[in-house]
Amino acid sequence: MKIVIIGASGTIGKAVNTELAQRHEIIEVGSRSGAHQADMSDIAQVRALFHRIGKVDAVIVTAGNLHFGPLAEFTPEQFQVGLNSKLMGQVNVALVAQEYLNDGGSITLTSGIVADQPIRYGTAASMTNSAVEGFVRGAAVELARGLRINVVSPTVLTESLDAYGAFFHGFEPAPASRVALAYSRSVEGVQTGQVYKVW
Repeated sequence: MKIVIIGASGTIGKAVNTELAQRHEIIEVGSRSGAHQADMSDIAQVRALFHRIGKVDAVIVTAGNLHFGPLAEFTPEQFQVGLNSKLMGQVNVALVAQEYLNDGGSITLTSGIVADQPIRYGTAASMTNSAVEGFVRGAAVELARGLRINVVSPTVLTESLDAYGAFFHGFEPAPASRVALAYSRSVEGVQTGQVYKVW
């Protein structure tokens, strides 16, 4: 298969690349690195990206920014960070990818454990991740040509504990290599509308 990974330079993206490159052709996309660059919050850039790449068999998104902070101090602009990037960025990719996926192709997006297990300072992350999962469930029943869409919801990564561990006391971390298996299941399996939880 020909697979696009958006967010390929991140910790999860690299692990997914390592897992799938053993069997498939990978096209790496980043906001500032990779074979191609695009800001997925700008649908015009997403359209230009896929116009350059052409037809593919699968699209994976492991990118998306969020703001963390105390709810009492949150501003609408800080909520908008996740809405523009992690939510609408992934939605933009899914909307455009429909036109470039071969029949039976798949889209795999990324949410996160805080959609189900809230943490302090993570209100925006809980809201955004839940919205991503809702979009996937809704889109799965409408996609044509046998296209599939799923979402992976990882816990905090072992590799990210130095940066995010203080937010996730009591949570069991998972190595990126184990999280990558869920993306493999989404791309190489048959299910659609699923939330693959790696907790």
